[in-house]
Amino acid sequence: MSEDKDYYNRGGMLAFAFSMVFVFAFFFYLVVVNKGVDLGENVVDPNAQTANVVVAFDIASVKEPWVSTPELVAYGKKVFMTNCAMCHGNEGKGDGVAGVNLNPKPRNFVEGQWKKGPGITDHFKVLQVGIEGGSMASYAHFKAADRWALLQFIDSITTNKSKEDPAKVAEFAKTAQ
Repeated sequence: MSEDKDYYNRGGMLAFAFSMVFVFAFFFYLVVVNKGVDLGENVVDPNAQTANVVVAFDIASVKEPWVSTPELVAYGKKVFMTNCAMCHGNEGKGDGVAGVNLNPKPRNFVEGQWKKGPGITDHFKVLQVGIEGGSMASYAHFKAADRWALLQFIDSITTNKSKEDPAKVAEFAKTAQ
């Protein structure tokens, strides 16, 4: 009678023994034999100097960010795409995915119908304090140079460009932070 019990357990014991041998053989292969996977990654030291390195634009080095330059406009576009495009859309037309549910709708910068004045100093003030009773929040936490760069980009895409006197803009900019 005891022989019948051993017969029924023999299959389970063989399966267990086979699986343990397989697991140990697999781990031995992974640890000792396998050399790993080469993903072909070329790790580059970001601090290494090379001959064809493009120097990143440093906004802190700009002395007068209220004066438009192509580099400042490109930097402003990066700031816009990171912080504003969600509501105002990638092209600044007020059709961003987050702006769909806002009331009032986000400003269309291309048409440039401005609520708080058409000048770049007026736009700077909006970035400082936002628009009360609207969806536009304050961006006073941005550095002043970043806000100016953002406004330079917006001025580059709008059809209703700022016509303020550059001397008055410079005077305002020196006091506005």
